Amino acid sequence: MQELTGKVAVITGGASGIGRAVAKAAAAAKMKLVLADIEERALHATAQAFADAGADVLAVVTDVADGSSVEALRDAALARFGAVHVIHNNAGVGGGGPIWAVSEADWRWVLGVNLWGVIHGMRAFVPLLIEQGEGHVVNTASLAGLLSPAFLGPYSATKHAVVAMSEILYRDLAFTGAKVGVSVLCPAYVRTGIAEFERNRPDWAPAPDAASPLNVRIRERSRQLVADGIDASIVADAVIDAIRTNRFYVITHSEHNVAIEIRMRDILDGRSPTPLEPAQAPAPAPSL
Repeated sequence: MQELTGKVAVITGGASGIGRAVAKAAAAAKMKLVLADIEERALHATAQAFADAGADVLAVVTDVADGSSVEALRDAALARFGAVHVIHNNAGVGGGGPIWAVSEADWRWVLGVNLWGVIHGMRAFVPLLIEQGEGHVVNTASLAGLLSPAFLGPYSATKHAVVAMSEILYRDLAFTGAKVGVSVLCPAYVRTGIAEFERNRPDWAPAPDAASPLNVRIRERSRQLVADGIDASIVADAVIDAIRTNRFYVITHSEHNVAIEIRMRDILDGRSPTPLEPAQAPAPAPSL
């Protein structure tokens, strides 16, 4: 979809991080914006900032883990703009620790946002794009969806699923002849607020023991890796380029390609997983 002027982009997790950066790049391309986020105050502040800069923007408070909330997002976008051309299923949270120690509540929370959020986004918006005969889906996965680093069990599991679902969506659309593009975004470290994802933890998912030595180490390392990451604008530019050029895999950190290749070789050669070097292991959830 080379011409973006006047087209409508719906972006979940749009109040901060990658979502906000993609919204800024989309506005620069003269797209209309529908920003969705569960953080109401941050969402409306972000939308107001874009409106003040001249963008045509709608803000819709959305819980992507709730299918009816995502359907309401779609309906609000159609009521305001009459069409949707890009859906970026971007909202996400982190979550990890030793995989045997992750609580059921944490599994449900991370799967609800990272996995069901993408499922709900595809179910709500893809039929609309097919009917229009035009559109593009961007699903935010992660480098952790192509690798399997330690202590990121729930997060990495959801991101592997997002990569697989995106590949299947691409093939399903191609098989049916639908004129809808698909991209899967797989970044590594990006300077966002993802290391503070606990701010959105629901009441029904009690936080793990933050004082345990291992959790302290994981949290400190995650914050440092995120702080040392690339600017979210670089990721946003790659997303807009992928929409324009109909590029499927959007990998923003090519220096990690060797780790991806090693994993593939482990599988093909029947080897046990090769340990990841610290520089190759992704930080949790570069999606917020």
